[in-house]
Amino acid sequence: MNTPAPARLSFTDVEVEYRSRGRGRVRAVAGVSLEVSPGQIVGLVGESGCGKSTLARVAVGLSAPSAGTVEYAGRPVTPLGWRPRSGAEVGLQMVFQNPYASLNPRRTIGSQLLDGVPAAVTGSARRARVHELLERVAMPSSAAQRYPHQFSGGQRQRLAIARALAPEPRMIIADEPVTALDASSQAQVVNLLVGLVRDLDMGMLFISHDLALVHEIADVTAVMYLGRIVESAPTRELWREPRHPYTRALIDAVPQIGLTPRLPAILAGEVPDPANAPTGCRFRPRCPHAFAPCGEQPPTVDLGGRSVACWLTDSATAPTAARSL
Repeated sequence: MNTPAPARLSFTDVEVEYRSRGRGRVRAVAGVSLEVSPGQIVGLVGESGCGKSTLARVAVGLSAPSAGTVEYAGRPVTPLGWRPRSGAEVGLQMVFQNPYASLNPRRTIGSQLLDGVPAAVTGSARRARVHELLERVAMPSSAAQRYPHQFSGGQRQRLAIARALAPEPRMIIADEPVTALDASSQAQVVNLLVGLVRDLDMGMLFISHDLALVHEIADVTAVMYLGRIVESAPTRELWREPRHPYTRALIDAVPQIGLTPRLPAILAGEVPDPANAPTGCRFRPRCPHAFAPCGEQPPTVDLGGRSVACWLTDSATAPTAARSL
């Protein structure tokens, strides 16, 4: 008897390249390797424009990678087409950023939830399943007969989560799921997502530009800059001892409230245009510690449970770097 592969999501050297007449070749994702295991929340953080949402689309097959592989449960993720997805890939679902655009305004909530209910569930059990989904996201059964415009932003996002849960997924991609919501709704949606991961033993890739939020919910944090993962580590360890200058800058940009409050430190400059990405280390033009070796792409150094792509962590160049700071 064959044992099913774990519902693990893996990216290996993934690249995404676009070509446009005005900008030429744009590498939105420039070689990303990352893994999300069942029962684990991996936070992906970085400034706007660094390629996070592009990676999310590739993860669920909305876009095809230009190079590298994306695998779910041991099989390649196939780009979406007109044909229904295989049973295994239905276990990979996505919650989109904008709850106002992710639901069909012309259809009732109940009909949209029924789209995702497995075909094996028949008869009255299908309607019962809709009510179960609504209850799980703290919405009344009467919501099934209503339309998306009749709900607030936070309610819509909870309904979008219910739709993602309908096929009984094992992995959720949450692409900035609370950015468009007010603070109260944000807390409700985040608590809901975290509770689902823990209760259902799902995996979740939680994408956000809010490092403080990711710090509260993620088991592992991956920091992305201009299409590359520059650091990945267990979340508490990453906050306690960031090893990449960009990670340090993101943490310093979070206001500190306490006995000795601290204002955020603003990172100078902006994310460069991916069509004209800097050579070597892509963070080099904004890095306060840049030195000669940064003109070449740094290796990703494995530090035992964490990885860093920075010349400062390379044993051959770190002494030289220290003298230059």
